[in-house]
Amino acid sequence: MGRRPGLTDEKSFARDRARHYAFLEIVKRCVVMTKTTTLDWNAIQVGDPITPMKIDVTATVVVAGAIATRDFMPVHHDRDYANSQGSPNIFMNIMTDNGYCSRFLTDWAGPDAMITNLAIRLGVPVFPGHTLTYTGSITSLRRDGDDGIVEVELRATNELGEHVGGTAVINLPGPRT
Repeated sequence: MGRRPGLTDEKSFARDRARHYAFLEIVKRCVVMTKTTTLDWNAIQVGDPITPMKIDVTATVVVAGAIATRDFMPVHHDRDYANSQGSPNIFMNIMTDNGYCSRFLTDWAGPDAMITNLAIRLGVPVFPGHTLTYTGSITSLRRDGDDGIVEVELRATNELGEHVGGTAVINLPGPRT
């Protein structure tokens, strides 16, 4: 492999390559969409649950999420630094949480659904070795012309309690002519 411009030594090259492979690992684990059709507006009602989603959080997931969102704060990739700040381990950043919340919703609602509002609040941290379980339910349904507007509440919990909680608004497009 040839050197890329800007790398000054082999250690930098190895570190950059490791980051690249960490990012590819999270992409392989997280990009697979489980649904290929959009949710049928006529098949849902207030109170219906959203199909749960589980994420096994590893150090790779935490670090790759931080890299992908360009959050280079050391608490997301350097365990010793995180320890010096009072944390038992590295922990997931909020931008990665936003991404997983979006994935949870679009995996359920389908490829034509659009999240028009997502509001989350952080709770307990999530560390490598935890499992995040996303759940939610429909809180409101209304029409906007031909489109269906679905309001939901969602949460992600781990072994320590609620990691994220919040609400979202999803637009389900009406029939295409």
